[in-house]
This record gives sequence, structure tokens and C-alpha cells, in this order.
Amino acid sequence: MERTASLNADPLPSGAPDRVTQWRNWVGFWLLGLCNNFAYVVMLSAAHDILKKQDPGNATVSSSSTPAVDFQAVNSSNSSRYDCNPVTTGAVLLADILPSFSIKLICPFMIHKVPYGIRVLLCTVATAASFLLVSFSSAVWMSILGVSFASFGSGLGELSFLSLSTYFSRDVLGGWSSGTGGAGVAGAVLYSVFTQAGLSPRVSLLLMLFAPMALLLSYFLVLVPPPSLHQWTVGHMGYEAVGSDDRQHLLGGAENEEQDKTATDTPIGDRLTLTEKLHTLKGLLRFMFPLTLVYLAEYFINQGLMELLYFPRFFLSHAEQYRWYQMLYQIGVFVSRSSLCCVKIRKVLLLSLLQVVNAVVLLSAVQYQFLPNAWVLFAIIFYEGLLGGATYVNVFYFISKESEDRRREFSLAAASVGDSLGIALAGLASFPVHRYFCSL
Repeated sequence: MERTASLNADPLPSGAPDRVTQWRNWVGFWLLGLCNNFAYVVMLSAAHDILKKQDPGNATVSSSSTPAVDFQAVNSSNSSRYDCNPVTTGAVLLADILPSFSIKLICPFMIHKVPYGIRVLLCTVATAASFLLVSFSSAVWMSILGVSFASFGSGLGELSFLSLSTYFSRDVLGGWSSGTGGAGVAGAVLYSVFTQAGLSPRVSLLLMLFAPMALLLSYFLVLVPPPSLHQWTVGHMGYEAVGSDDRQHLLGGAENEEQDKTATDTPIGDRLTLTEKLHTLKGLLRFMFPLTLVYLAEYFINQGLMELLYFPRFFLSHAEQYRWYQMLYQIGVFVSRSSLCCVKIRKVLLLSLLQVVNAVVLLSAVQYQFLPNAWVLFAIIFYEGLLGGATYVNVFYFISKESEDRRREFSLAAASVGDSLGIALAGLASFPVHRYFCSL
């Protein structure tokens, strides 16, 4: 992998970090990617169950029965040939992406004022709250609120950890991307395995609470922060930014006060004016458009079409088919997001256009029902995951490679809004599609 004489390629003033440090940082970012996206993936895998957890015809729950209605409550009857939920799983998708989209849209312009450690704590609290709210909710709106907490934590974490990668060697982006892909596999597989084994979705979600704690441990114990990464200490006037070398000055006493500091006292993002940030955004459009397009296509498939692609004579039930669709998609994403060490694809727009073709084919399959069985659909969905994951990892790799040092931290954070925009548009598009097909 290329090395350049920049902060991103060689963050340590004494030379390149040793191999143990490099591996710790790669593993640390892999774990951060895994834990950050875990709740988001689990909520999408549980979307079909979340919408069935309460009978839509009964808005109240008797307090003398159970503390919350079972996730497996029977769906209200409908005459559609598609065995539809009254509400599309796109509703869960919107709750799972709109807070994240809002965070990514606004925060890159001001998030540099918040220390990374505090951001990690906020992500941890939000993720834990999401699992608890969805698990113990007695109404669908409470579940949607819990899903929104997962979205907030995931969005804040993604833009923060992508920005954080600028303080380390560029290969940690491969670890981060692979970890986010691993989150898809781990979340979808664990949820499917737990529910297939007979555990209720509520208990399954409670077992997922290990993820927020693992996020904390990954950031504070696994990563080896370079001197250029500013930490925070409590000063007389509140929190102050200090680098690793600055901590040594504080510990060493007054005799060290005259020593030179190795980095500036403000994060990299502070060096850019608002005009420079807007100009940087304009240059990022060539990356953000393919990212938005590929996520629009694939999440339109995942949350607008997957629920309607049901094979009644297959050995899996409708809910089980949906869970395994999600799992196969996430396996494809994991494989392609882990491919950066083997192949790099500069023409990401081509990957996006292939994903649009997938969406058109599967929309036609819903309309005309020409797919012979679920096995064919399994293969298409795996391929869909490959395209989506490859687009994500290559977009952020080439942004990191081609951005100026002083713009790189902001660029990686700002570009992350592209995937959330595509997902939000897909969630909106799924509503009329679901309404049309379920009315047939």
C-alpha cells in the first residue's frame, strides 16, 4: 500500500510505527467498525419482527398480562398475494437512517470541537439505549424510537472514526471497512441463529448488549494513539486539547515547558474555513454521487423489495426467508469490504450502475414473479452485497489517498453523508412501492 510523506502515512515523528502498533491499530479499527455498525444491522435484520410485535388493530396493551407484547404476534390479515406487513420495513429503515443522516449532514462542520473520547461515550450510550428500548417496548413507536437511537450512535461513530483514521496509517481504513462488513455478518447471523434456536427476538436483542461495551474497550484499550492525535484533559477553564507529547510535558513538570510541541493545538478540521469546507464538498461530489446511488439501489432492494420476494412453498417461513436474505447480503458486503488489500477499484460509478441494474431486475421479479425459487434470489442478494461493499471501501480509500492532508479529516467525515442520503431516499421510495404491491 502506498506511503506518502504526510500525516496520514507516517503519523509518528520518530518514523513509522512498529509492526505491533500497526497491527493493534488495524485490529482496533476493525473492532470499531464491527461494534459501530452492529446495532444498525441488527435493527434491520429484526425489522420484520419489529413491525409484527404488536397487533396493529389493538393500540393498547393490558398491564395485567405481560409487560410487552410478543414480537411474534400474528400479523393482521390481508388479501395481498405478497403476505405484506401493514407497514413496510422501509419505516424501520427510515428510523434507522434519518438520525444518522442528520448527524452526518451537520456535524462535519462543527464536530471537531468535540473530543473523540466523548464521541465514543455518546455512541456507546446511544447503542445500549437502542437495544433496551426495542427489547422492552410495548408499542411499535417505542421500537422505532429505539431504532433511532441505534441510528444516532452509528452515524456519529462512522463520521468520527473515518475522521480519526487520518491520524493513523492509511491501512486502518481497510480494517475499518472490513469491520463494518463484519458487523453485517455478525449482526444478521447472530440474530438469525438466536431466533432460529427458539429465543424470542426480545431476548436475542438483549444478548446484543455486549457490542456497546466492546466499542469502549476497542477505542480506549486497543488503539495506540499517535502524538498528533490530541487528547483532552481537565483544565482550569474546562477541557483543553493536548497532544500525547503535551501530556508528557504535564507529567514532566516545569522543566519541559520550553520544549517544542510536535503538533498544533487544534484538530486538523479547525484549519479549514467554512468557505474551504464548502469548496472541499464540491470536489467530493465525484465520490459522493456513486456512494449515494449504490446505497439508494441496494436499500431499495433490501427494505422495499425483499419483504415482497416471498416463496410460500420454500422450506423457510416468510420471516425466516427475510432474515436469511439480510444475512447473505451482509456476507457479500463483508467479503468486498475486506478486499482492499487485494484489489482497488477506481471506477466506483460502474459498481453503482450495476447495482441499479440489480434493483430493476428485482423490481420486475416482484411484479411478474419470474424467479423460480429462493436459491436464485439468494445468489442475486449475495452479489448485491459485493457491489455495495466494494463501492464503500473504494470510495473512502481514494478520498483518503487523493485529499490534501489538511482537508482529509473533514473530507472523510463529510463524504459519509453520501451513503445515508441514499439509504434515506430508498426508505422513502419503499413506501409507495409497498403500498402498490400490497394493494394487489
